[in-house]
Amino acid sequence: MEAVDKRRSIRKYKDIPIAEELQAELIRSAILAPSGDNTQPWHFILVDDAVVRGKIAAISHHQKWMESAPLFVVCVADIRSRIRDDEAIRLDEESSIFELKQIIRDTSIAIEHLVLTATDRGLGTCWVAWFKQDEIRSTLGIPYDKYVVAVITVGYADENPAPRPRKGIEALLHRNKW
Repeated sequence: MEAVDKRRSIRKYKDIPIAEELQAELIRSAILAPSGDNTQPWHFILVDDAVVRGKIAAISHHQKWMESAPLFVVCVADIRSRIRDDEAIRLDEESSIFELKQIIRDTSIAIEHLVLTATDRGLGTCWVAWFKQDEIRSTLGIPYDKYVVAVITVGYADENPAPRPRKGIEALLHRNKW
């Protein structure tokens, strides 16, 4: 519960690299996530190259703050975990394929495992999802039948934002019916 309470969206990072062992631990925690039918649709691209991080920040609507993070984890959902035939599939923001919802859901669970593990290990993170599929795929060589769910910036926080206001449980909790 402590990691859940402490997690914040961090947009300013210290210039300290993330040890490879810690990077591996983040990915190990992500791949332990549950998924429908155990399809495990996720793939992760670790980006620590400053030039590539700059390109990703640029295609993410020029969010320059991203470049202060020493590591990006690009989280990709693979529809082939659910659709195994050789049919040509091109995924983007307009796709209406039902299985796309399933792989986004499952990959999001894995991402949250990663984010909470990062918080527990003293790292800050921020979900970024404001980019176009075609742009980020071409930048990273990701095939068209994959869907980038998020770019997670990771690093040692150089800020300590206060918690954001939350609705009270009484406004959100229902029992047995709406």
